[in-house]
Amino acid sequence: MATVVSLDPDTLVGWFDRVARDLPWRDPDCTGWGVLVSEIMLQQTPVARVEPIWREWLARWPTPSALAAASQGEVLRAWGKLGYPRRALRLHAAATAIAAEHGDVVPSDVDTLLALPGIGAYTARAVAAFAYGQRCPVVDTNVRRVVARAVHGAGDAGPPSTTRDMADVEALLPSDPARAARYSAALMELGAVVCTARSPRCADCPVYADCAWQRAGRPAYAGPAKVVQKFAGTDRQVRGRLLDVLRGAPGPVPRAALDAAWDEAGQRDRCLHSLLVDGLVEQTDDGLFALPGEA
Repeated sequence: MATVVSLDPDTLVGWFDRVARDLPWRDPDCTGWGVLVSEIMLQQTPVARVEPIWREWLARWPTPSALAAASQGEVLRAWGKLGYPRRALRLHAAATAIAAEHGDVVPSDVDTLLALPGIGAYTARAVAAFAYGQRCPVVDTNVRRVVARAVHGAGDAGPPSTTRDMADVEALLPSDPARAARYSAALMELGAVVCTARSPRCADCPVYADCAWQRAGRPAYAGPAKVVQKFAGTDRQVRGRLLDVLRGAPGPVPRAALDAAWDEAGQRDRCLHSLLVDGLVEQTDDGLFALPGEA
């Protein structure tokens, strides 16, 4: 279905200016580095968990070169309970490249950002828009849901399609770059706090009158069933337990310390192997285990 431009920028940006959450990475003085750190941390992690860790990181490592000078082990310790710790190593790698190749300043160009290690399509566009006020479509789960409902009249977004999703949002953006960036932030905020997946607060929605989903009678989502990710008992939980042991130790630990973290030996061994392959754990010559750089 073709996109119909129906979400008035004045209405949406005006709403955002009034009610947007006061988040530190939205401060006009926040650097591109601060925005990049926030975007990596916010992937699959709630704002409430990210904000205190973000503040600690920016106080400790206010520039890419400061983070690049830290060991991977230090970075993983500071990452703490944010989850998906490979993000921490990707951020460390990006910081190293920014410090060495870009004068310690996060690039503003999408293609240059994409060339950094560990920076994908969403993150590159988010940094370009939110740190540098550029006009480019920034599409996350929240934005996809808002567009699906308000523009296409569907109960929720179906399977992602980069080409289609980018085109949908591109068509909605105002022509002025700074205003487009503000509009992108407003779309994302609307999906995060009002047009939520399970209990949308339609009475509080600034584009209620223009919403195609409302006009269609709020039909239920009829697309493919979404897979709900469980956590308990998964390899992700086991990997986290093993990393917790290493983060809490002053140095390398024996295998027995890791064995005590999870009872099921086969799953534990598989997860330890995957951590070694991912570079999140290292083994010393005498058979001990440590965070990278601390073996």
